[in-house]
Amino acid sequence: MALLDHYQQQLDQLKQTGNLRQFNANQQHGAYIEIAGRRMLNLSSNDYLGLASHIQLREEFLDQQPIQRCYFSSSSSRLLTGNFAEYEQFEANLSRAFLGRAALLFNSGYHMNIGILPALSDNKTLILADKLVHASMIDGIRLSSAKYVRYRHNDLLHLTQLIEKYHDDAEVERIIVVTESIFSMDGDETDLAALVRIKQRFAKVMLYVDEAHAIGVRGEQGLGCAEQYKVIADIDLLVGTFGKACASIGGYLICDPIIRSYLINTMRPLIFSTALPPINVAWSDFILKKVMAANSERLHLHKISEYLQTEIVAKGYSSPSTSHIVPILIGPSQKAVEKSKNVQQHGFYAMPVRPPTVPQHSARLRISLTSLIQPDDLQRLVECL
Repeated sequence: MALLDHYQQQLDQLKQTGNLRQFNANQQHGAYIEIAGRRMLNLSSNDYLGLASHIQLREEFLDQQPIQRCYFSSSSSRLLTGNFAEYEQFEANLSRAFLGRAALLFNSGYHMNIGILPALSDNKTLILADKLVHASMIDGIRLSSAKYVRYRHNDLLHLTQLIEKYHDDAEVERIIVVTESIFSMDGDETDLAALVRIKQRFAKVMLYVDEAHAIGVRGEQGLGCAEQYKVIADIDLLVGTFGKACASIGGYLICDPIIRSYLINTMRPLIFSTALPPINVAWSDFILKKVMAANSERLHLHKISEYLQTEIVAKGYSSPSTSHIVPILIGPSQKAVEKSKNVQQHGFYAMPVRPPTVPQHSARLRISLTSLIQPDDLQRLVECL
């Protein structure tokens, strides 16, 4: 037991500071979630368009699948025997949706972000990453052999200064700027059009933009902020996930065909992982068509997001959100935990987000809105804050 004492002490410390995490078994019913017999409005789901809980969509999809094609395991990496027709078809459809650019699928957004950057980087690469990029991108940077510098969150002047500082360095052959379009914890967004203008000034710069929280909810066809701001063709590495608004699993990259071929030959998580089951890839292909047509859900989500952002600030809370992710900044971790318990007692499942996921003293309730939520629901939430 002596060997375990260190870990137990660390767990005790996490508990004392309000940062201990635990799994909670749950059952989900549309907009609601049930935990330990308590039914609450689900304000912590990433099912932004409400498609994951749509039973009729599942039935429609399964009715279309010939039973002999329903492989529930690929049993191999794509480079061995795992490259089923479903992969080829879906990547072709993604390519058509994204202006004919090449598409490549991955097992998850995390797999994607820890694999692409190490594959494309060497010791003559400089990565400039927004201070608040997701943990998966930070891990990808750490796994790479690149030099890296973090620029202040959404501070494009600071980014420009860093590019100017390093661009003419003979030891730097390429600079990869890494950011999210909509940030997962603050719910704010980067100025993609301005970022593209910066990139176009510098020959060595490539852009890596993660649309995990924008795919499905932004753009005329739900293709993300890159579609919304008409810069799909200008972002070298446009990545996203199917595990949120797209109600499936896996990640994708939109890029130049040369990059796609290079990653197939060099990206370790792609080469050495068993591919996703073909049934999952077929479902992603099916559901993306529904996502692209979900204009009424996107409009509703936008309206309730603006409403909640306004009401939170009017209530005296700080919230940087410009999206459907609306953090309510509390400060100390323990206070955030207590606020979470309070709103849960009033029937709202809103989880506390604490360090190290967010910076010290910035613990918050992270409200994650979906199109299943109604304005009346949010009015009741604001009243109990």
